[in-house]
Amino acid sequence: MIKRRANAVWNGTGKEGKGTVSTQSTVLNKTQYSFNSRFAEGVGTNPEELLAAAHAGCFTMKLSFVLNEAGFTADELSTDCVITLDPNTGTIPTAQLTLKAKVPGISKDKFDAAVQDAKANCPVSKLFKAEISIDATLL
Repeated sequence: MIKRRANAVWNGTGKEGKGTVSTQSTVLNKTQYSFNSRFAEGVGTNPEELLAAAHAGCFTMKLSFVLNEAGFTADELSTDCVITLDPNTGTIPTAQLTLKAKVPGISKDKFDAAVQDAKANCPVSKLFKAEISIDATLL
């Protein structure tokens, strides 16, 4: 089992307070987050942005492994992820992945199958209960 750790500290009220997040690797080290960075355009990060980064990174790495298993190596895989937060319900209803891929020699059918495999089987996708959609382009 591999375990990774992160820590969040919050001081004050939900709206006026502020917090920091730190990760085991220290890539994030007391990184600021607040009501404004989550619900407006304030300075700092927010949970949804971090989820988007985790999902984009996990999916892209899983796709690389799936492609390798099928005998292909991507020149480049670039994935954007948009996490949608509905502040009225306090839920994350969707995660939208947008992939642009350069994979020499792969057919569209094999590419599409690899994308669907990675979407279904990346650990972060499995974690989400939200609808996960993907728009994948083979360049």
